[in-house]
Amino acid sequence: MEFKHLPVMLWECIDGLNVKEDGIYVDCTLGGGGHSLEIAKKLKTGRLICIDKDADAIIVSAERLKEHKDKITFVHDDFKNIKNILDELGIEKIDGALMDLGVSSYQIDTAERGFSYIKDAPLDMRMDQSQYLTAFNVVNEYSLNELTRIFTVYGEEKFSRRIAENIVRERDKKTISTTGELAALIEKSVPAANRFKYGNPSKRVFQAIRIEVNGELNRLDEAVSELIRRLNPKGRICVISFHSLEDRIIKNVYKYFEADCICDKSLPKCVCGKKREIKILTPKPITATKEELEVNSRAECAKLRIAEKL
Repeated sequence: MEFKHLPVMLWECIDGLNVKEDGIYVDCTLGGGGHSLEIAKKLKTGRLICIDKDADAIIVSAERLKEHKDKITFVHDDFKNIKNILDELGIEKIDGALMDLGVSSYQIDTAERGFSYIKDAPLDMRMDQSQYLTAFNVVNEYSLNELTRIFTVYGEEKFSRRIAENIVRERDKKTISTTGELAALIEKSVPAANRFKYGNPSKRVFQAIRIEVNGELNRLDEAVSELIRRLNPKGRICVISFHSLEDRIIKNVYKYFEADCICDKSLPKCVCGKKREIKILTPKPITATKEELEVNSRAECAKLRIAEKL
């Protein structure tokens, strides 16, 4: 098994984490292990917790990181269970955390995983192959209104209703089983004049279905909040997002923890007692350099936000 994946904004993340050789760090989205490898190289007596819900990522990255195995604990789980994961490992505080919320190149390029609208394969899109819900279930079982909602909210697709109506109409005739069938249906649903005006519509719809299948936005704010609470003073959190919904969640969580008071502005004085807990180090998110984009076009939409615990 070959797990090809170029870590996005690798050195920006490593610099952002400011890794201490005796620190405890969490890579919440292990993937191909590119970020974890560079973190592990900087550790001497420290510890790295590597989490991924994709079992393939754990298997491949464990081999890639074997020279550093004494410093690393691999966890096959969803990072949204971060509180339970750290509690079970007996870890109360950490010195840094990293999240890369994108889909790995391995998942996209492995046709049978069903993530790509370019390669024809069974509709799947599960990051965790053991879960029940697949893209097939979403496409063939969700109601017209449910499909419209996820295409609109998660894909920000202008023609969500038309696409959803055509999916429902087509599946009444026969089951929609493959990514190729779905992509052709999406393309047919969008008026020719608008078909590629804002990029390939299949990209947006496939993104929406993938987010729904994997519950990518569910409890994201809770997980980031938990990591911030666990940070030691001067500890840092780095989060890479790839679309506006994720980025908005990260931005709002950071703003909450940076705020000194969350009382209604009409009150004469603070009654909430909230204190500022972090400093946002990236008022504007970091984006990939021109040089990186030349070798990894999938970094084009990536935004990195970094915060430091006070």
